[in-house]
Amino acid sequence: MNINKIAIIGLGLIGGSFALALKQSGFRGEITGIGRSEENLLRAREKKMIDSFSTDHADGVQNADLVILSSPIGQFEDIVNNMKNNLKTGAIVTDVGSVKTSIVKKLDAIMPEGVSFVGAHPIAGKECSGIDASTADLFRNAKCIITPSSRSADHAIDEVIRIWESAGAVILHMSPEEHDMIFAAVSHLPHVIAYATVNTIMEVNPNILHFGGTGLKDTSRIALSPADLWRDICAFNKDDVLQVLKKFSSSISHMIDLVDTSDWSGLEKEFKRAQEARKLIASD
Repeated sequence: MNINKIAIIGLGLIGGSFALALKQSGFRGEITGIGRSEENLLRAREKKMIDSFSTDHADGVQNADLVILSSPIGQFEDIVNNMKNNLKTGAIVTDVGSVKTSIVKKLDAIMPEGVSFVGAHPIAGKECSGIDASTADLFRNAKCIITPSSRSADHAIDEVIRIWESAGAVILHMSPEEHDMIFAAVSHLPHVIAYATVNTIMEVNPNILHFGGTGLKDTSRIALSPADLWRDICAFNKDDVLQVLKKFSSSISHMIDLVDTSDWSGLEKEFKRAQEARKLIASD
């Protein structure tokens, strides 16, 4: 199948960067941007991210070979229900969501006959959001997890892989369930901790945040991420997020006990254990 028209729903950081990456890669077909803000869409066209735009989902996806859901995941089901009657036979729908199991199940169930949904999650982003943060190189050498279901057609999976590779991504395959377990720990948990860290400092004294140096900035940077986005991620991956939060709570409780009993050698061992593990990220 040749992809001649791509519709991107949601032209924020990820959707905008994807459009720019496709343009830079030499994609010669039409890219349509779909969103609620006509002002945002006009700016996207001025920036030459897109060739056309629509504020109506059903109108924007007409004749699209590939539709990419790049809005907050809590909106996916309503968007697909609004546009599904205008999806042509053979069209492919994919997404960029950080949660896969519930999304794949929900969207698979409402896809029209002859339309394939292929779950995808590019591991790329910034703490800032919006179209002005978009860059053509955001996905260069970044991992992109593909999580097809048993209903995803082989040709659809191949096309989604190809389009992400053209954007510069390195493709990995996982089941939706494995994806959600892993990212609850390595992504969703750190975001919750970042929010909690800032809130804790505010509870100690709301006037002392400005004393924080590089360490605080590094550990709290992702607390600048959109709150509604991460609310939805936690809601859609509730069971896995809850499981890792309980493990984190247990780890914190252990450290509280070590400090409370003045077990400084035990605390140092915990720090060293984390220090050695942290090196695995640096060397990846």
